Amino acid sequence: MTSFYGLLCLTAISIHLSCSFSQETNAFPAYSSFSCTVDTMEGVDSIEHRTVNVNGINMHIAEKGQGPVILFIHGFPELWYTWRHQILALASLGYRAVAPDLRGFGDTDAPSGSENYTSFQLVGDLIGLLDAVAADQDKVFVVGHDWGAIIAWHLCLFRPDRVKALINMSVAFSPRNPKRKPVESLRAGYGDDYYIVSFQEPGAAEAEIAQIGTERVIKEFFAYRTPGPLFLPKGKWFGHEPNTPISLPSWLSEEDVKFYAEKYEEKGFTGGLNYYRALDLTWELMAPWTRAKIKVPVKFIVGDLDLTYNAPGIKDYIHKGGFKRDVPLLEEVVVMEEVAHFLHEEKADEINKHIYDFFQKF
Repeated sequence: MTSFYGLLCLTAISIHLSCSFSQETNAFPAYSSFSCTVDTMEGVDSIEHRTVNVNGINMHIAEKGQGPVILFIHGFPELWYTWRHQILALASLGYRAVAPDLRGFGDTDAPSGSENYTSFQLVGDLIGLLDAVAADQDKVFVVGHDWGAIIAWHLCLFRPDRVKALINMSVAFSPRNPKRKPVESLRAGYGDDYYIVSFQEPGAAEAEIAQIGTERVIKEFFAYRTPGPLFLPKGKWFGHEPNTPISLPSWLSEEDVKFYAEKYEEKGFTGGLNYYRALDLTWELMAPWTRAKIKVPVKFIVGDLDLTYNAPGIKDYIHKGGFKRDVPLLEEVVVMEEVAHFLHEEKADEINKHIYDFFQKF
């Protein structure tokens, strides 16, 4: 999904498209007149939940508010819950925020077999969701992070007619290289212990997680702030002894960890890991979109401590013309200082303002 989860896209996947958008005028209030950082579970409890049948699966969604739809697409190891601050803030500002648990995650169905987790199924799920929840809106706003950013690029690529504007975080667009499969490229560059490569063998990562414990794995991933490649050697994931204390970042509470851990204990990690296991199949199927370009209005946000931003060649690509060449309607790139991968949780109020200000243009 990338990133420390989405780096896969930066290294290997192609995403382009041909899009148009319509501008609308509206009378929304100024962002500064609202307090948009939501603090606790009390606000989260006001978010509504339901299950929608889409593309042959049952998809759980969280939603709140009335108005133009903003579709929030999460990554790994996340859930709809990762957008709790954004849902509450943007709903209070006149939007309808919709955040699904993606295929394989949380309370959404998890089909067996990695072949059921290509970008084509994932985007198909979201089109079915939009048909169900936004049938009266020709186009919607989209926000993606990590794997959600990859899926958002592909949503724009396959169905530009459904996207008004996009804010993507952490995982920049990367053109498809027709001569290099993603996994073999990553293995050649980083070795077998690189996290995406280590995720490939069915059951292997699941066994490691079972040995470490779900709650601890969640804490390790969310607390990760090293701006470099993530390696997960067999039997030595994260390089810590099992009883080593983990200091949670200030923006993540034990209650938050418990929420994630309970859902992953119930569902397991296989669904999310299958996204990585379908990388090469997605690459093969996306051959027709080689050298295509993204043509929806885009704002891109990344933290300077995010390992996606520190991957080889990425800063040059983002800042020296490559990104703008491939995404010609890229309007702005924001690099947040001293911020790591989960920027929408770490700096929730700032991200809320970025989302609101950008979408107000349309």
